[in-house]
Amino acid sequence: LTKKRRRRLSESYAETLWDPEKREFLGRTGDSWLKISVFYVIFYAFLCGIFVATILVLLMTLNMYKPKYQDRILPSGLSFSPYAHNLEIIYKTDDPSSYEVYVKNLKEFIEQYNDEKQTDDMKYEDCGTTPKLYTERGELESNTGQRKSCRFSRRELQGCSGENDTTFGFKEGKPCLIVKLNRIINFRPKPPSSNDGLIGEIKYFGFAGNAGFPLQYFPYYGKMLHPNYLQPLVGIKFTNLTKNRELRIKCKETILKTRMVPMKIPLRNV
Repeated sequence: LTKKRRRRLSESYAETLWDPEKREFLGRTGDSWLKISVFYVIFYAFLCGIFVATILVLLMTLNMYKPKYQDRILPSGLSFSPYAHNLEIIYKTDDPSSYEVYVKNLKEFIEQYNDEKQTDDMKYEDCGTTPKLYTERGELESNTGQRKSCRFSRRELQGCSGENDTTFGFKEGKPCLIVKLNRIINFRPKPPSSNDGLIGEIKYFGFAGNAGFPLQYFPYYGKMLHPNYLQPLVGIKFTNLTKNRELRIKCKETILKTRMVPMKIPLRNV
């Protein structure tokens, strides 16, 4: 481009930004910029107001103590430790590295049940040494402060506590699973009429030597009122597994007759 052509382009760009004759900036006068700015300020303020009002109305319909809808999750499901990808536990007894991840997961999980972490009498209380009925701690929606939680010692799990056997039975080919009921606010499980039907060659360790979940640990009042709640546990120890064979376990109902989410746990090369 010639110098004259470049100069004209430069002047054109400059006029686009600021036209001194029409007194326009980017093609608009000061009044035009003021009007459009006021319009968009009001427009976006209106949108923000609608959004905030919608959130406030939604919050007014919610209960701060429990979910609004939980009828589809009753009764409680069951979960277990250690965590296993695809619900498959596969390891070799002569290779510690193959079960190290399971042992580590169990240790991390069971630490919250150490006695020294439940010494605060403002948060925890003893709920007896034998199974009892539910522990009622007031109305669910009453603002009476946080509820205390029943202490649950890992020692109740005996052979699956990890205290004497730090590998939770994996080293000797008799692995442990630790199961618990999922938390559901105000859920009260029902006791069974009998304990028949347990699978043979399996040891169960639970509260006061019982293979079940004691009722005095229920109901659960939610994170706001029950922040230190500890679910009761049951240890399951497989004492007679056949090596190099897949064992599938499908849970249908708990000892307290609550429906459980079906799970399959293949144990191979144990």
